[in-house]
Amino acid sequence: MGNAPLLCQSDGTKATAVVDVADADISDDHVCVHQYLFPMYVVKVSDFLLMHGAPQAHHALKEKGLLHEWQPGMFTVFVSHQWLGARMPDPLGQHVKILREVLQQLKDKSLKVEADITRQEPGSATSYEQVADGYLFLDWFAIPQITARTQGVNEDATRSDAALAVQSIPAYVEACNMFVALVPEAVHMDTGLQCNYNTWLSRGWCRAELWCRLLSNRKDTSVVVIFSVKEALYIVPSDWQRNLIADGLFTVESDRAQVVKLGEMAMASKIQHLRQWGPMSQYRFYLARWPQLLNQKRVTWELWEFLQHFHFPDIESAIKEECGMTGMLCAVLAGDVNIMQQLVERRANPNARICGLSDIGYYDTQTLLMTAVKSSQDSNVLSALMSMHADPNAVSRLVGYRVAAAWLAQTPDQIKTLLEYRAQLVGTQPLNGVAGRASTETVKSFLESRCDPSYLPKEGYLPLHAVGFFGRANPHACDTVRILLSFRADVNAQTDPQGPLYWDCVWARVHVSLWGMESSVYQRKMACLPGATPLSVAAMMGDKTLVQLLLDNDAEVEISNHRGDTAEDMARVSGHTHLLPILCTFSV
Repeated sequence: MGNAPLLCQSDGTKATAVVDVADADISDDHVCVHQYLFPMYVVKVSDFLLMHGAPQAHHALKEKGLLHEWQPGMFTVFVSHQWLGARMPDPLGQHVKILREVLQQLKDKSLKVEADITRQEPGSATSYEQVADGYLFLDWFAIPQITARTQGVNEDATRSDAALAVQSIPAYVEACNMFVALVPEAVHMDTGLQCNYNTWLSRGWCRAELWCRLLSNRKDTSVVVIFSVKEALYIVPSDWQRNLIADGLFTVESDRAQVVKLGEMAMASKIQHLRQWGPMSQYRFYLARWPQLLNQKRVTWELWEFLQHFHFPDIESAIKEECGMTGMLCAVLAGDVNIMQQLVERRANPNARICGLSDIGYYDTQTLLMTAVKSSQDSNVLSALMSMHADPNAVSRLVGYRVAAAWLAQTPDQIKTLLEYRAQLVGTQPLNGVAGRASTETVKSFLESRCDPSYLPKEGYLPLHAVGFFGRANPHACDTVRILLSFRADVNAQTDPQGPLYWDCVWARVHVSLWGMESSVYQRKMACLPGATPLSVAAMMGDKTLVQLLLDNDAEVEISNHRGDTAEDMARVSGHTHLLPILCTFSV
């Protein structure tokens, strides 16, 4: 990608306006768009399904007449992926083989895209009926003579077809109807390193593609994450919000500034579109989070400026709104303590609960303090809320377990502040929350505060289980397992779900026994949960590095869950066949 990444309009037509980010003042009438600098080439899904082996390059497909120039009206699938080789994206054809199987299943309706296990509506699903007659955008197919870039290579080739095509990738993302992150576990052919969802999230250009999709002005901005031939899930909103463009890994360091500029333009375009077309809650959300998501300096306001900035007609409406982005929620997500204090002085509720924002990752019944913690606000924001009598021990319920503010902690400073205001570290077992999502240093802060990694809460699972369940997007997962084990966590502990989670598991087991693989991913996982060990959970989620780490620390392969499934069984039923060799080896 080059110096001026520009996108097409939301209706798919080619845009001609070029807007520099310096001019993209979100308070005026500029609209950031992106532009095609090179034609968008796609392959018919039907032709792709007939291919075999490693993917062929642009010139080979062009010679065979298999490339088509994209036109408005074509249902197109954009495939974002991490390369598995230095010179070509998929030397052994591992990724494209899985992609073919998934597209075939979507085509014949035998696979549904579902919500992640942590979402409030795990049973929701959809199908993509137009895939059968659709087209596929894959960079290796679409971009001529693309190679892995290294410092000093192709730096002067900004006028070449390849460079122009790379610059146009944001436009290609905007034009596509469906966005797929192809992230099944595989080994990089040159580095020998494991590539998966976590490493895909870490790559700067992958983040750029992801942000272009989620910040586009299309009606449908969903992202489908393909983990295996049996598991395709919608992305968890917090996964992209925690992986900022500015912090991504780049092969060419000079790309960072260009991609940051792209993020700024995409965000400005999104806010302008929402300002005109709504919904107002999302407009206010992105407006509040703009500085934090783009690593920019926070803005503070006088009260009248705050009301004007977030489009509240008056102070009463900012205080009295009970659903969506209320005045207090805008102030919390913007990190403006002064406005928070002024609103509370006018009887805004510091213990108000969120409503109507689940589509952007903030679920109903979570409190303002939970929101502040989850969005990684500084400790002064948490301290200000609790000094206004926000309850650090208030709980929310999410898919069968109770969540308090400490459960959502992101940093050691947040934990320190919560403890200063007497947050409890037992009962809701907040260590389960941070073990799966936060840094190892955050987990260490809990352990040093005498939080017992072997304490079994009412929900019936332990931090080692939580790492497996929730750690696929967490780069600290393995280090967290190591520190939990050093604090004497039981590597072979089995889950014992209780309360609502128990009944979820019972219902799922009944459903799976009757309908088998026609059951949802969520139901299959819930059916396996009772009696699962950390190893079997990691196997079910397909995390090879974590599986190997647990095996190296004396995890027992043959321990079955309450239904009689071993770790090998759970890997197989989830489509993670790459784990079978090591699980079989350890079972001998």
